[in-house]
Amino acid sequence: MAYRELLRRWHQAVLAADGGDWDAALESLCGIEEPPARICFNVGCVHLRAGRLRDALRAFDETVMKDNSLAVGYFQRGFVCLQLEMYEEALSDYHMAFSHLRKNPFIDYKQLGLRHILYAWEVLYSTAAAQCRLEQWQEARDTLEKAVVWRPEGRSAALALALERVQNHLFLEPMQVPPGEFFRPRKKEVEQLDSKDFLGKPKVTGM
Repeated sequence: MAYRELLRRWHQAVLAADGGDWDAALESLCGIEEPPARICFNVGCVHLRAGRLRDALRAFDETVMKDNSLAVGYFQRGFVCLQLEMYEEALSDYHMAFSHLRKNPFIDYKQLGLRHILYAWEVLYSTAAAQCRLEQWQEARDTLEKAVVWRPEGRSAALALALERVQNHLFLEPMQVPPGEFFRPRKKEVEQLDSKDFLGKPKVTGM
C-alpha cells in the first residue's frame, strides 16, 4: 500500500476514534495492508475503548511482534492481560516494558505521534498491581520501593498510598495510556493530503 493511502486511512481512523465511532475507526485501520506497529497499537486501543478485550489483546500481540522494542506496546498489553485475569502474562509484559525503557526514567512518544510520556515509575506501579493479583505481596512492596527511586517530583504521595494498600493486602489498579490517545499522523503530512489529490497533483481550489 502506498504511504499516501496509509496516511489517509490513518487520519480517517483517528478522526472517527476521536468522535467515538469505533467501528468506523476500525474499518479504516483494518483496511491498511501490512500495518506497521503504530497502526496495530491504534487498533488495540480502539478495541480497548470499545470493551473488546480479546480483540485488543490480539492487536497488541501484533504490535509487539512488529516492533519488539516498543515499550508502550508491552505496557498496554499488560493492562489488557490484567483485565482478562492473565496475571502471569501481565507481569511478563510489564517486565518487558521496563526493560525496553533501557534505564531511562521515561520515554516521550510525542515525536512518534502519541501524546503520552511513559514513565518508569508507572510501569513499576503496574508491575506491582500484577504481583498483587498473584498474591506476591512482598515482591509488590519491593517493586513499589523501586518505583519511589524512579518517581518524578510530586508523585511520592501516590506511591506511599500504594505501599499502604499492599501492606494491607489490597489490590492496586494498573495504569494505562489515557483512553483517547492514539498514534497520530504528522499534522504537516495530513495538511499535504488536503492540498493534493491522491495522485500527488495539486487540487484546483478556485479560480
